[in-house]
Amino acid sequence: MAVKSAGVCALASMLMAAPALAAAEGAPHLDGAQLGILWAVPFVGILLSIAIMPLAAPHFWHHHFGKISAFWALAFILPFAATQGVEIALYEVVHTLLLEYIPFIILLFALFTVAGGIYVRGNLHGSPGVNTGFLAFGTVIASWTGTTGAAMLLIRPLIRANDSRRYNAHTVVFFIFLVANVGGSLTPLGDPPLFLGFLKGVSFFWPTTHLFLPMLVVSVLLLAIFYLLDRWYYAKEENMPPRPDPTPDSRVGIEGWVNVALLGGVVLAVLMSGYWKPGIRFEVYHVPVELQNIARDVLLIAIAGLSLLLTRQDIRAANGFNWGPIAEVAKLFAGIFLTIIPAIAILKAGTNGALAPLVELVTGPGGEPVNAWYFWLTGILSSFLDNAPTYLVFFNMAGGDAVQLMGPLAVTLGAISAGAVFMGAVTYIGNAPNFMVKAIAETNGVKMPSFFGYMGWSICMLMPIFALVTVLFYR
Repeated sequence: MAVKSAGVCALASMLMAAPALAAAEGAPHLDGAQLGILWAVPFVGILLSIAIMPLAAPHFWHHHFGKISAFWALAFILPFAATQGVEIALYEVVHTLLLEYIPFIILLFALFTVAGGIYVRGNLHGSPGVNTGFLAFGTVIASWTGTTGAAMLLIRPLIRANDSRRYNAHTVVFFIFLVANVGGSLTPLGDPPLFLGFLKGVSFFWPTTHLFLPMLVVSVLLLAIFYLLDRWYYAKEENMPPRPDPTPDSRVGIEGWVNVALLGGVVLAVLMSGYWKPGIRFEVYHVPVELQNIARDVLLIAIAGLSLLLTRQDIRAANGFNWGPIAEVAKLFAGIFLTIIPAIAILKAGTNGALAPLVELVTGPGGEPVNAWYFWLTGILSSFLDNAPTYLVFFNMAGGDAVQLMGPLAVTLGAISAGAVFMGAVTYIGNAPNFMVKAIAETNGVKMPSFFGYMGWSICMLMPIFALVTVLFYR
């Protein structure tokens, strides 16, 4: 499940990094209209493996997820090379690795490394007001630290603040809703789908302006509901014998301040790649790689290196920092990025492709997009598969042209973006940090709801709000 969360971040970053570069002259061409739906089987297979196997066979998955990812990748690459030709297969693989996968992994690596060097020490007392303020703060910073970074930074202090309370699982559930999902909707750094959009040419601050009101509506309503619910639970405990607080009182503070500054460096590096256009590019097997994207990735690696060099090891140890989630993401998303190649080609073929019925569902009688369907279909699939590749699928279904999607089709892009980010909260496997937060909470003694128990919470709390968002913004 750590894979899922990391995976979501990775995919988003990767796809966002390469703004719709045209292929170099003479590049092989893949015609999606000539591909049957069976070519999407490896993509569906790897996503279902990520969704089901960590729950159904956790021991097997933990030891063999890399082999499973490689299996699905080869299940696409070998038949594709045999039937379409080695030249076009090599081009598609190089294109995907250079313009999507490598930038995605580098951004995720940098955010993960830097956020893991910031430790919030001390102990708060989890009253309804304190808890609500804590969730609001996490929601605000998630768009700048990434949902994975914000979740890993704040979940342990939240658990410590509530470890003397009998009823505390709901606090972690709303933390997943807000900090691990909804809060990441305002910048490409926040959630992997939005970084994918950035790589495809969507402006850095486009989500900030176009998703702010939907995000505000969802966040305010969830925070209000949480406050009332937490007050009710808090009042129930007042008539019970008090429980000892296992965490001694100590002053709240932050260690690893250098990493706060380095997070600013990550933001500047990504912004630089969006605004600095020197017009210099290098060609690798017909794939153009632009200088600003190379510079961004080098800077991100350097920032991560500085974080490792300048952060005391006891700070990372206190955060429970390890490289497991990044390793999982790197292996799984390599498979996802490769197996999604034919699915994207089929979608680009529109009504001439094998996914024409899906294209027609989100298209009105006059050819206009049906934004409500874009919001709900992107969201529902993001809930059970992975919100980053799901975003990419519907981004391409809507035409894949960032200029058009930011302009005349801005509402459609907003619906796709909001659906992917918001509804990643519906299940434990919808977005990267969800299951990681659940695992950390259970390790610290919080009795979290089961997979379907959590869905009961999300359906009751989130779906009415998403219906309101549809009416207000995406009709």
